[in-house]
Amino acid sequence: MPLRSVLYSLLTFTLVACAPSEPSDVEKNDMKVKDNGVVNIYSSRHYDTDLRLYSDFTKQTGIKVNRIEAKSNALIERIKTEGNFSPADLLITVDAGVLWRAENEGIIQSISSPVLDARIPTHLRHPEGLWYGLSKRARVIIYNKDKGRPEYLETYEDLAHPSHKGTICMRSSSNIYNISLLSSFISNMGATEAKDWAEAVVNNFARKPQSNDSGQIEAVASGICGVSLVNSYYLARYAKSDDPIKQDIFDSLGIIFPNQDDRGTHVNISGAALAKYAPNKENAIHFMEYLTSESAQRYFANGNNEYPIIDLGDTSSAVQSLGTFAEDKLNVGELGKNQVKAIEIYDSVGWQ
Repeated sequence: MPLRSVLYSLLTFTLVACAPSEPSDVEKNDMKVKDNGVVNIYSSRHYDTDLRLYSDFTKQTGIKVNRIEAKSNALIERIKTEGNFSPADLLITVDAGVLWRAENEGIIQSISSPVLDARIPTHLRHPEGLWYGLSKRARVIIYNKDKGRPEYLETYEDLAHPSHKGTICMRSSSNIYNISLLSSFISNMGATEAKDWAEAVVNNFARKPQSNDSGQIEAVASGICGVSLVNSYYLARYAKSDDPIKQDIFDSLGIIFPNQDDRGTHVNISGAALAKYAPNKENAIHFMEYLTSESAQRYFANGNNEYPIIDLGDTSSAVQSLGTFAEDKLNVGELGKNQVKAIEIYDSVGWQ
């Protein structure tokens, strides 16, 4: 059996027969089947809710979605190892820095899609079409409302203020969310100021970096810490939870969208890129276009608590209920370019 056929056989995936909202007539016209067949996705997104998007796409187009799921670095290495025999059509990741790495590894190719170019803002896609954002998240400041909103807490930079000494909890510096945040600082204010900020924040730590974003939320709610940084979709999960304990945790938190008077709040993306040797290129592009349609974008918001990449207007999703904000318009590709320097800075200041 040819190697590519063997690899195809490894992609079999059972989909959940459930779909997001019915598309509009315009979207139905967009979803005319261009070529019956399959699209093979290598995804580092681990959300069960994505299965509904896959099954909906198949229902509307007849194109079967096969998926392999793993951590992003493992997927990149797999595509490299498979070489031109790889069955991968799309690489889907949860951080712009990973897309930058895929670009530098030479495992993706640029595409031309007037649909994607029209729908996706320029700062959330590669300028030459090598990758496109599909959804986004904001990294926000949280505090314990019972203790009152701390002074000097309007910006990310304010986390370095000495008044916050002994109050800040953070994730490890190896976490991609923190790496991407510091990468944005390097682009916006230079490496020297970024290092000064990181060193001052370390001096304000209440405890050694640990746990995930949910852990930071619960530490602030319980009073272990006064302040932390978390991604918006974690907060939305607590906001819409049926568990009264999680509801109480959310209600105890104040939320600040930083830097609203200057560059805006840091955002990152889940995004997709066409694999270099994609055997089903047309289907893959069609799938990317589907994921930026209004119906799919509403599902990103309502099903998985992510901010849509397109403007949907008013929505009742939990993440939108956190509040409106101005976002940093730095091209998210910069988050990858500065990753190595960001890690060096974290190591040099003792942010474990």
